[in-house]
Amino acid sequence: MNLKALRCVRPTATQLAISIPYIWLLAFLLVPFLLVLKISFADLQFGIPPYTPLATLQDETLSFALHLRGYILLFTDSLYLATYLSSVKMALVTTVCCVLIGYPMAYQIARARPALRNLLLLGVILPFWTSLLLRVYAWVGILRNDGLLNSTLLWMGVIDAPLEIYRTDLAVYIGLIYAYLPFFILPLYASLVKLDERLLEAAYDLGARPWKAFLQITLPLSMPGVVAGAMLVFIPSVGEYVIPEMLGGANTLMMGRVMWTEFFNNADWPMAAAVTCVMVLLLLMPLVLFQYNQARQIEGGRRRA
Repeated sequence: MNLKALRCVRPTATQLAISIPYIWLLAFLLVPFLLVLKISFADLQFGIPPYTPLATLQDETLSFALHLRGYILLFTDSLYLATYLSSVKMALVTTVCCVLIGYPMAYQIARARPALRNLLLLGVILPFWTSLLLRVYAWVGILRNDGLLNSTLLWMGVIDAPLEIYRTDLAVYIGLIYAYLPFFILPLYASLVKLDERLLEAAYDLGARPWKAFLQITLPLSMPGVVAGAMLVFIPSVGEYVIPEMLGGANTLMMGRVMWTEFFNNADWPMAAAVTCVMVLLLLMPLVLFQYNQARQIEGGRRRA
């Protein structure tokens, strides 16, 4: 075998380096999802494990049984449909609020002096040094009827009675925005800080006003960071459990709470697995469409070039 053939057979260092994240995704994403998918087609039983096997061997006969009870219940029970819609709505509102709040913050951090920029970034990252559970529990003390917020407003005379915020959807929104705002700011900052300021200077020299230069130059060039940050906020918000459980009321419907109830309270693993699989598919569809659209735009740009 000649040297050229050996090079074709032996993997290069680049191929080995690229294979590592694929192996990671295969081991810790695809395999667990396939296990959950398998459980979703099982039936509930009292025992260990609390679900029936898909394949059974009896009297020299191998039989397969796929139970659709969980999926049928998902599409026939209005509670699950309402929970899906409520989760998507709360995640969308959270994402929009993070965009409106996080974009000016990321823009100011990217345009700040290098020394001040590092301090501002530290302020964004600092909450990650504390457990999410402790940070959400701090909001419980702030938003309760006798908490810090109501006590301060009563002392200032702004309100006459405590505001009913704790155990409401508003409290959940506050907790979600607080928890996931850094996930939007950081990728957007990385996109804005690489923006060539000479483009803005050229726009100003040509007579463009600041708001027009922002809309036609800064905003389009920062859209990859906006989309990446919005996905990092939306996807985990849909399945959030800790924040709705600690800040929301009994009527706060989110998929994380439903999955917890089915897994641990009802011990209905097939139903919980069906809920999980449908939620994952709903989240993957926008990602696949976005990647397909991005690939088409890149291919169209190469053809025009």
